[in-house]
Amino acid sequence: MSGPGRYHLLLTMDGRPVQHGWWNREETARDKLRRWIGERGGRPGTRVTLLDEETDAVLADWPDQR
Repeated sequence: MSGPGRYHLLLTMDGRPVQHGWWNREETARDKLRRWIGERGGRPGTRVTLLDEETDAVLADWPDQR
């Protein structure tokens, strides 16, 4: 692998980045998304975002902004 993966997971708390991860497989990134929500999702001000670095699309954003 010659750099970070396509799928970027970002964990922020109170608006500050706390943890990043990059994976080549979307399935793996989505599994990590669920784990990070389970591990850290109970704290107010927590947000977990999954981005596709190739298309600049937000694939998931927790909690949902809608």
